[in-house]
Order: sequence, then C-alpha cells, then structure tokens
Amino acid sequence: MNNNCHCKIFRKLFLAVIVIALAGCASREPEVRTVRVEVPVLVPCKTQAVTVPSWVVSGLKKSDSLEVKVRTLLAERRQRTGYERELVAAVGACR
Repeated sequence: MNNNCHCKIFRKLFLAVIVIALAGCASREPEVRTVRVEVPVLVPCKTQAVTVPSWVVSGLKKSDSLEVKVRTLLAERRQRTGYERELVAAVGACR
C-alpha cells in the first residue's frame, strides 16, 4: 500500500511539472531578430588568358655558333621571366 501511495504522489508531481513547463512555454512570445551572416561566395575570375610566347630557342640550329646560342638562351631567360610575371599577375588578380 505504501508503494501505491508513492506512485500517486509521483504521478501528481510529474503532471504538475509538465503543466508548469507547458505554461511557461505558452506565455513567452517568440523573439524576432534579424541576423546578418557573411558567407564567402565563389566569383568567376575575369582575367585575360596569358599567351605563351614563341620561345626564341626553338629557332636555334645545331650549326649556330656558341655565341649565338648563349645570347639566345639569355633572351629566352628574359622571356620566361616576363611570362612568369604575367602568370603571377593573372593569378593575383583572381584572389
């Protein structure tokens, strides 16, 4: 009989807690607020394509003198440096 009494008290207490919880939720108005969220968006890169120059070394012949070959290689080195700078600038413009 004692267990039955505890069960009735527990049920009444449980129902009272649920009623209080529901009453608390019902009396509160929802808070409306605007939140600004900044999200990064992918944007297509709009740069001109870097054209590959015609390398001066491609015009060398085996019969050319050593001086001509060295000058041609130095000229191509300058060409490559300029080409690389154009590529770096194009990539930098897309960041």
